[in-house]
Amino acid sequence: MLTGLRLENIALIERLELTFGTGFHVLTGETGAGKSLLLDALDALLGGAQGGQAARLLRRGSDRGRIEAGFSLSPPVRAWLRDQELDTDDDALLISRDWRLVEGRLSSRHRIDGTAVSRSQILELRPLLLDLTVQGQTQQLARPGQQRRWLDRFAGEGQIPLLEAVRFGFRRWREAQGALAAARADLERLEREREQQLQLLDDLEAATLDDPHERQQLQIEQDRLAHGVRLQEGVGLLLGRLVEGAEAAPSALDHLAACEQELQQMQGLDPSLEPLRQACTDALAGLQDLARDLDRYGSGLESDPDHLAELQERMAQLKALERRHGRDLADLIDLRDQLRQQLAPGGAEASLAALEQAEAAARRDRDLANAGLTAARTTAARELETRLMEALRPMGLTHVRFAVAIEPAEPGEEGADAVAFRFSANPGQPLAPLAEVASGGEMSRFLLALKTCLAVADPHVTLLFDEIDTGVSGRVSGAMADLLRRLAERRQVFCVTHQPLVAAAAHHHFRVSKVVEAGQTHTRVHQLCETHERQAELAELAGGDSGEVRSYAASLLERPDHPGAERGAA
Repeated sequence: MLTGLRLENIALIERLELTFGTGFHVLTGETGAGKSLLLDALDALLGGAQGGQAARLLRRGSDRGRIEAGFSLSPPVRAWLRDQELDTDDDALLISRDWRLVEGRLSSRHRIDGTAVSRSQILELRPLLLDLTVQGQTQQLARPGQQRRWLDRFAGEGQIPLLEAVRFGFRRWREAQGALAAARADLERLEREREQQLQLLDDLEAATLDDPHERQQLQIEQDRLAHGVRLQEGVGLLLGRLVEGAEAAPSALDHLAACEQELQQMQGLDPSLEPLRQACTDALAGLQDLARDLDRYGSGLESDPDHLAELQERMAQLKALERRHGRDLADLIDLRDQLRQQLAPGGAEASLAALEQAEAAARRDRDLANAGLTAARTTAARELETRLMEALRPMGLTHVRFAVAIEPAEPGEEGADAVAFRFSANPGQPLAPLAEVASGGEMSRFLLALKTCLAVADPHVTLLFDEIDTGVSGRVSGAMADLLRRLAERRQVFCVTHQPLVAAAAHHHFRVSKVVEAGQTHTRVHQLCETHERQAELAELAGGDSGEVRSYAASLLERPDHPGAERGAA
């Protein structure tokens, strides 16, 4: 629930701090005093008030503004915070939004528990915290998919797996459909370019491409052939010094063999020289191995101008192929393999048939998931119709009729249903779209009844109603007050009202007023805790300060079924 609200330099408020409890809260005051400002502030805090609307929200003459609200944590909010890696060990959540005006440019920043977050994150969090309803909310009713979303909310948590299955099925089908469409486009393009593709395949086949690293291997072999004479000279020089000797001098092997013989003789005189003698023997063996390896390497060297020319010609062919097609050797091999499959008799058609089967299977799964969701929505719709009419009739709509129409729609991530609320308030009037036929007062009562029904399925969100009781009679406002009070038994509820019957039903009463100090207009908010304060405010709402009106106001608070009665008795 909403536990507190703090404003700085917002509209006509310089500084304001309020705390809230459970149950039913009302805000009253004269027209223009700023009663709706508190709801506007919460709307702005949770992602509303952009552009010019935000500029108007900042207090005149101020270059900074701030809205801050505290909420107790519900399980859905905790889960959202974990998903966003904003988990907190506290039982409270602090959300703030700061505005700064710099050189005529207004900017704002959202924070959750001091951590900066994006507006999109705040908009995701918003429906988990607040549900704001205003009088004549036809724009929200007309929003695409809104009535379907309300129906799904009413259906409760059991609807979530069905929605997830529909979303998964649609995305899987869309992927299969995309792959099929791409394959069909490729086949059409292939048919148009078949002759060109055949020529390309012939070109690649003629090149006999097998090894993607062939060019590197050819480069190494070419370098060895190109420097064959110099390498042979080096091998001869090395073998001469190691084996044959130079300029009638003994070779390195002769010297090392003589060293080994001398060490053997010395070891006979001093056995401790055995490790040194062994090291010399190992060195002699290693040098002999080196001489043999050099001899083999030299035997393998060849100076073959014809073979060198062949290598260079092959390298030039590969380079030209890569340059002509703009691909390296590995990509050209892949392209050749693709063309082999596509241009083979029935190759592309077989691939297309497999994709068509995959798309058909995904479409069947999608439609099956949609059918399950449609059935669940139909069941929920009948229940919503019954519950809504039960809530509407006591509010002066004795002859009301209401129906949830579910019609087939283009499949999407939310299913394949178009959901429309149809309404008739008078006998003989046919059912028609709610937004088109409901009057302002009827719309107010409908939205209150709807939010009451939704409260059962979604008990964690604070409800805010902005003057939804405007234009209704006293008897109807009494029924709305009863409904709001019952709603507040399971939800925290706020209501801006002009109706004394509604205000008297509240657990917490706040009076909003405007005062002028030093030529400046300020909005003040005062919580009415004493019975006489509430009586005076209710009398003002009822039309004046006469004795009869004061008695009427006192009677409202003394009714045993109203929260104010307990305070009055106390």
